[in-house]
Amino acid sequence: MITTITLVVFTSCNKFLEFEPYGQPSDLSGMSDEQAMQTVYALYEWQYREGTTGRGFFWYENASDDMVTGRTQAEAANIKNFIDNGSTSRDVRDNWPQMYQTINYANRILADIPKATAISDEVRNTVLGNAYFWRAFAYLWLAPWYGDNGPNGGIPIVTESTPTEEIDVPRPASVLENYRMIIDDLEKASGYLPFFEDIPKSDWGLTHKTAAWGFAARAALYAAQYDASFYDIAIAYADKVINSQKHRLLDQYADVFEIENNWSPEYILSVTSNEIDGSKWPGISFQNAGFGYYNTWGYFQPTLELYNAFEEGDERRAATIVAPGDHVSFIGNDIIWQVNPSSTSSPTGMTLRKYLAPFRDADAIGKTVNPDGNNMTTDLNISLMRYAEILLIKAEALIWKNGEGDPVAKGLLDDVRERAGLERNSQATKAQLKNERRVEFAFEWGTWRHLDLVRWGDAQATYAQPLHGFKVNLAGGAISSLEEIEVWPARQFDPAVHHVFAIPVREVASSENLKQNKGY
Repeated sequence: MITTITLVVFTSCNKFLEFEPYGQPSDLSGMSDEQAMQTVYALYEWQYREGTTGRGFFWYENASDDMVTGRTQAEAANIKNFIDNGSTSRDVRDNWPQMYQTINYANRILADIPKATAISDEVRNTVLGNAYFWRAFAYLWLAPWYGDNGPNGGIPIVTESTPTEEIDVPRPASVLENYRMIIDDLEKASGYLPFFEDIPKSDWGLTHKTAAWGFAARAALYAAQYDASFYDIAIAYADKVINSQKHRLLDQYADVFEIENNWSPEYILSVTSNEIDGSKWPGISFQNAGFGYYNTWGYFQPTLELYNAFEEGDERRAATIVAPGDHVSFIGNDIIWQVNPSSTSSPTGMTLRKYLAPFRDADAIGKTVNPDGNNMTTDLNISLMRYAEILLIKAEALIWKNGEGDPVAKGLLDDVRERAGLERNSQATKAQLKNERRVEFAFEWGTWRHLDLVRWGDAQATYAQPLHGFKVNLAGGAISSLEEIEVWPARQFDPAVHHVFAIPVREVASSENLKQNKGY
C-alpha cells in the first residue's frame, strides 16, 4: 500500500522548481535550519507529477457533465461511462501511491522532529506545520474519491505512531474517521504556520495559516454529506479565513487567471509553476497540437451544458470558455475559434480559455511557457483553493443547515455574483448554490463538479442525460448557424457503486489488508 519514497527537494527562488535528490528524513538531530527546510520543500514534490497535477484526477472529473474527452481514448471513455473501474487506466492511478508517499514522508518528519535539537523554533514550527498540513492534504486528496460511510469505509490511516511492520493497515469503518483526522491535522498545522504575508518571498508557495483553515472547511463540507454536524465546523473554519481579513475577491474574474495575480489576495494555495517546471495543466485542454504553434494536448473540452449554466451577462463564461466566433490570442496569433482555422479538435466546438494567459504573446515560448511542448508548464500558478471557495463553502453550509433563503448565505452568494457582473439577486436556494459552484470553479483543481454531484445525490439523474456541443456551419468565411449536437450519450450511474472509484488494482494487489471498493 505504502511504498518507500525517494523525494526531491526544491532550492533557490522559487525553491520548489530546481531539483536535487533528497531522501527520507531519517535523522534530524544534527540538522541545521537550512537542512531542516529541505525536508519541508520535499513535501511539495507531488505537485510536479503528471499523474497528480498534470491530468491526474481530471480523468475522474471528466465523468462530470462539464466536459468530454477531447481526444479518442478508450480508457478515458470507459472511466467516463462507468463501465471500467479506471484503477489500471491512465495516470489517475498514480494519485494513490503518490499521496501515501507524501503521508509516509510527513509521518517520518513528525516522528523525528523531537530529535532536531539544533534548529530554531521558527524553523521547527515551519517543519511541523508543513508536515501536518501535507499529511492532511494527502488524505483529503484521496478520501472523497475512494471512501464512504458504508459499505466501503474510509481509506487506510497511517500516522507517525504506526510501527513500520504494521503499516499495511485495514480500512477504517467510515471515511468520517479520515475527515476527523484531516481536520485535526489542519488545526494543528494552523497553530504552527505563519500567515502568508509573513513568509519570505523566496518561499512563496509554502502553505500558511489561512490555507490550513480553508482546507479544514473543505474537509468538513465533504464530511457533512454523512454527518450534518460538520456544517457547523465548515462554517467555523470559513469564518476564520474571512475574519482574518487576509483575503478578498479580485475585482474582475478573468484577472484571477493572469500571471501577475499568482499571489493576489484571492490566492489561498496554488501549485507554484513556471516555464521550467510545475503543473502542465494550462496546456492540457487547448486545441490538440496547438494549430502548429505549440504542442498543446486537446484533452478535456467544455460541454454545451456547462456553457448554458452561465446566466446571460455572466462574465465568467467568456473567461472560462472559448465559443465559436470568439477571438483568442495564442502565441501571438489571432484565432477566431471555429472560423480561422475553421477546423478544431474539440468535439463540442468549444475549448477552455481559463488558463491561456501564458500562451497569449508572440514571444511566450521560453518566456512564460516551457519551450518543451511535452512538458508544457507555464508561469501561471494553478489554484488549489481561492477565496471564492471559502465564501461558497460557508453559503452552502448555511443553506443546508438553516434552510433556503438564509440571509447571510444570500450576501455571500451575491458577493460572488456581483464580481461576475451579475445582479445581487440571489435567493440562496440549493439550486443557485449548486450552479454558482459549477460556473465559478469549472475546470479548477480540488473543487470537483463530479464530487459535488455525488455528494448532493444528483449524479444519477444528471448522468442519465446526454451531453451536447455545437456544430458550426460556415458561409462566406463567417458563421452562418450553430446546431446543437449530441457529443456523449446518456450514461448509467449506479449510486451504490459509482459514488466512489476503484482503488488502483496494483495497490490492492500489494496489500494483505486493503480491500477493493465493492462492485469493482
